[in-house]
Amino acid sequence: MLGHLIYILLVAAVVLSVPSPTADADVRAVLVVIGLIGLWRYSWALIHLARSLWFRKVWFPPLRKRAEKALLAEGVGHAFMLLTSFRIDEPTTTKVYAGAFRAAARAGGGATIVASIVEPADEWLIGNLARAMYGDELPFTLEFVRIPGTGKRDALAHGFRAIARYQPGPQDTVSVIDGDSIVPDDLIERCAGFFLTDQRLGALTTDEVCTVEGAEIFRKWYSLRFVQRQILMCSNGLAKRVLTLTGRMSMFRAQLACDPTFIDHIQNDEVEHWRLGKIRMLTGDDKSSWFWLLSRGYHMYYVPDVVVETIEQPPSPSFIDSAHVLMTRWFGNMLRTNARALALGPTRIGLFTWWSVLDQRMSMWTSLSGLSLALLGSFFVSAWTLVYYVLWVMISRYIVVLSFFTTRPTVSVWYVPLLYFNQIFGSVIKILVFFRLDRQRWTRQNTTLKPSDTPLFDRFKRYSSVYVTVVAVAVYIAALAVVSGVGAPQRTMPVGVQSTIGGLI
Repeated sequence: MLGHLIYILLVAAVVLSVPSPTADADVRAVLVVIGLIGLWRYSWALIHLARSLWFRKVWFPPLRKRAEKALLAEGVGHAFMLLTSFRIDEPTTTKVYAGAFRAAARAGGGATIVASIVEPADEWLIGNLARAMYGDELPFTLEFVRIPGTGKRDALAHGFRAIARYQPGPQDTVSVIDGDSIVPDDLIERCAGFFLTDQRLGALTTDEVCTVEGAEIFRKWYSLRFVQRQILMCSNGLAKRVLTLTGRMSMFRAQLACDPTFIDHIQNDEVEHWRLGKIRMLTGDDKSSWFWLLSRGYHMYYVPDVVVETIEQPPSPSFIDSAHVLMTRWFGNMLRTNARALALGPTRIGLFTWWSVLDQRMSMWTSLSGLSLALLGSFFVSAWTLVYYVLWVMISRYIVVLSFFTTRPTVSVWYVPLLYFNQIFGSVIKILVFFRLDRQRWTRQNTTLKPSDTPLFDRFKRYSSVYVTVVAVAVYIAALAVVSGVGAPQRTMPVGVQSTIGGLI
């Protein structure tokens, strides 16, 4: 708590050292626009927080009780577990499969583990681990599916087809688990009961915590991400439609996961873009499964009291480089899918879910509006505009960070600058990715799609992406200038700025 106290004293010192913004009407006008946009953004965040609290404190507990009663009355179905592993180190693989084995051994209806792998060494390691833990008579079925290293989508498709050959029943489940995710021992008994209480439930996902390798800043950054994830997942869980079925661990109704159209959609998903043409999806299999269920009207639950541990290995020792690589993949997956989700309409997927998907697109612009207006105001009105904006950021982001205590018992004061970093840097990455949706790369495997375009069309896509990005940003800045009045014809630069420019000339 010492860090929080120091931060509060720092904010108080800044407040006492700056003049009141009410003295300058022009500065006040810019700050009002910043405040109005901020009010809209934070009212939406407040709605998410309120819905998250209602979900965890009021809505979910009775659902948990109904699931437990249904499990006692009807019994748990067979539990299938599909794990994918490729180029993951031995200690991580050992932890992941040991966790899956323990969960499978506790499954009351029996369990089958399908390991979709590429390298023979993984099969040897996993097989020896199973025998070391349980001897030659395993309390579950262990099946290996070997594929060439053609990507996670192919690995999942082959695994689903292997499970389909078992002809799973209506109460059976398939847990899809990443090769860096450690599931709890009671995963099946804590999650399978929900499928008995809601016949329209297609899948569910759970809370996550992370063990991060690397510098302390990575630990803080990932921790912040999972705090925000918990709030947003709970909020959208209230609508029975989460916005992603995370690939780290999601549990599906087995008969849906074995549907041939579902498997084909996972393996060969693609989107059509007006400028970039047909885009085959390399990453984002979790978004593909989500959209398949969403478009068919299935519910997707969030289970906040089951926690999966993920082992995070940043792709680079550099924090900025890692954030760039990861955000490019995360936001690319999101933006490639949400256009078709929006096309389903609010009557089909629910107004709140539809608006949340729309906000994913709007937020990359609105989140930059405060900084953009502050820079415009500092250049054309008064340098104090930027100072007031920094103070606004320090206060408003700290209030947001304090709200995280509703989700986690401890909250770091370092979340404040990291929260702002995510907002600004993340928005820039979103905008760049939004106009380059055809660019995809897996982080750990460093795999990309083979180019299928002619050299001429490939150059057209590259150059047109730069062009539309520049035009969009220019229109955005112009709109902000007009709305705030900064772009008024009579506006002149502050004397200090004029003298500085004059000296340079």
